[in-house]
Amino acid sequence: QQQQNAAASTMIRGAKADAKPRGRMTAYAYFVQTCREEHKKKHPDETVIFAEFSRKCAERWKTMVDKEKKRFHEMAEKDKARYEMEMQNYVPPKGTVVGRGKKRKMIKDPNAPKRSLSAFFWFCNDERNKVKAANPEYGVGDIAKELGRKWSDVDPEVKQKYELMAEKDKARYEREMTEYKTSGKIPMSAPSMQAQQAAAQKAALLAASSQQHEEHGDDDGDGDDDENQ
Repeated sequence: QQQQNAAASTMIRGAKADAKPRGRMTAYAYFVQTCREEHKKKHPDETVIFAEFSRKCAERWKTMVDKEKKRFHEMAEKDKARYEMEMQNYVPPKGTVVGRGKKRKMIKDPNAPKRSLSAFFWFCNDERNKVKAANPEYGVGDIAKELGRKWSDVDPEVKQKYELMAEKDKARYEREMTEYKTSGKIPMSAPSMQAQQAAAQKAALLAASSQQHEEHGDDDGDGDDDENQ
């Protein structure tokens, strides 16, 4: 029995280790989640009609100013950092196949401009090693949470420094991306390239078939001339 329990425990730990990190949430998703929690506290016994609730959330989100949305965007940035750090250590199981319905995967171009970083990511770059050194037992998720907590508590003056860094980096990315697009070197998506290759193969087969047909036609014509003579 003890051996079975130990084996089961090992399997559970293995399953958790192999599990793909939870997808990141958007600012709007955090807003809807907050609205749902607030509504549940005020009306615990009320049945929520999802379609109507979603519509009201969408209408409210549209009327909110940037200052009101800011905390939700910060929550999304923290979750994005958590997700990307966890994905760095994630190794998909062998034999994993990307199913249909997924977004077309672009062929990664090493010459493409490096994406711009948000203020929170610039902050993480400076603070990540400090958090690791102070908490060697922390996993990737724990580090992300601690960085998010530190970012929430940081002084406005310090935060402004990173926001300026983010603005400069965004301008750099937009400038480089404009140059990259005008260069005409943007790679096609994998499905587009496969379609182009298939079309080229089909054209080659048609050309070969047409050539064979012409050769057979010439042979038949020569035979008719001999018979007429």
